[in-house]
Amino acid sequence: MKIAIFGAGAIGGMMGVKLAQVGADVTFIARGPHLRAMQENGVTMHSAGETINVRPRCVSSASEAGRQDYVIVTLKAHSLPAAAADIALMMDDQSSLITAVNGVPYWYFHGLEGPFKDRVVQNVDPGGKLSAILPPSCAIGCVVYPAAEVTAPGIIAHHYGDRFSLGEPDGTRSARVEAISQKLIEAGLKAPIRPKIRDEIWVKLWGNLCFNPLSALTGATLDILTSRPDLRAICQSMMQEAQEVAEALGVKFAISVEKRIAGAAEVGAHKTSMLQDLERGRPMEIDALLGAVVELGQLVEKPMPVCDMVLAMVRARARSAGCYDH
Repeated sequence: MKIAIFGAGAIGGMMGVKLAQVGADVTFIARGPHLRAMQENGVTMHSAGETINVRPRCVSSASEAGRQDYVIVTLKAHSLPAAAADIALMMDDQSSLITAVNGVPYWYFHGLEGPFKDRVVQNVDPGGKLSAILPPSCAIGCVVYPAAEVTAPGIIAHHYGDRFSLGEPDGTRSARVEAISQKLIEAGLKAPIRPKIRDEIWVKLWGNLCFNPLSALTGATLDILTSRPDLRAICQSMMQEAQEVAEALGVKFAISVEKRIAGAAEVGAHKTSMLQDLERGRPMEIDALLGAVVELGQLVEKPMPVCDMVLAMVRARARSAGCYDH
């Protein structure tokens, strides 16, 4: 089984280190100082008081990586369309794409029966160009729970979490999802196969769609967003609007809004990824985390007044900072 990690930063690097540790045939695709450090010194990960160093194959391009059985993509959603042609160089009809990406996935309506079957979500796949290059049939859903960061080129700090939930878009327990689940479990990770992966995608997205943009607008960390009554109320409203949309699409939420907010509060004084991107002048994941949700709301004709307002404001904030070019 040949596995490539495309965009081998913190999360991809963590997965790759664990796989390499058990002898998997894994290739890291990265660039810049991070790539050079990994090529020269291997990949070092600090996790739970342990330091692990592995020396997987590390390359700068998909063409150099060659054909793979599984390509695990850990890019941010807005980077995926531009990378699609490169990713496709590693894939044939038997290859699978693991989309370890936050937000509404580009394949959302693939394998989903109903009036929107195979519809393109424009906020994450403008014009369907991504689906044309990487057919949704090749995709396996993945919900990422660990937290990690690249602390220096070639060095990853794993803070917590070891679960990567997997699921076929059509809900089947296919041989390909079974095989990658077993390999990840062999590597010491939790990799449950979910028959309804969209339910789990939405529970994570539920928090991301409000905490991320509100943090970018206010500069507030998670502890403040979840404890100040005025900000918490906005989070609740956005989540309730999103829940109505998701349920109209057949999603079932296993927890309540309050429990989801309480879970975020436990993380403490954490800067969301969107706030970090804003501070560093990097492109922000607005469309996958909130724009796509508003688009789905329009499809099912559910009003989303609070989400609409926050989306308009965070897009304006990002444009003014040069972090959003739409």
